[in-house]
Amino acid sequence: MGLLDKLLGKNKARPTLVQDIPKAAAWLTEAMAYSGYALDGSVESFRELDRFFDEQQCPGGLLDGRVGNKLFAVGCYMGQALIAQLGGVWLTDDEDPMGEMNIAVRLPDGSTVWPVQRAMKRFENGAEDGLYIYGAVLSRRGPANQSGG
Repeated sequence: MGLLDKLLGKNKARPTLVQDIPKAAAWLTEAMAYSGYALDGSVESFRELDRFFDEQQCPGGLLDGRVGNKLFAVGCYMGQALIAQLGGVWLTDDEDPMGEMNIAVRLPDGSTVWPVQRAMKRFENGAEDGLYIYGAVLSRRGPANQSGG
């Protein structure tokens, strides 16, 4: 690439999903606090996410209209909280055209969860696909340093 392309930003590397995930989770935490929802990075705070969906998924609410970035951020936050509590690693594929939707967390017991897809299900199906109960069931596995699964 030539100098002009570099100056115009055509040679910039696109951020990876692994780079975007913590940024999206941090953005969500800040935006939710501004809107009156307290997220502290714990699975317990998934109750606040459910409250957010219940209160804001209405005409004129924060979940009215285009919500793709918000659902991605919710999933990123959930995955970060699960990793903090249980351990695990993000699984991403920057070549996947649906990569944002397909990010996953591999937990220490070898199981895999897809938090963005779970956020989408919560949006589509309502409280029956609650985020807190999802996190609570996963949390019963215990912290990463406990034996068993």
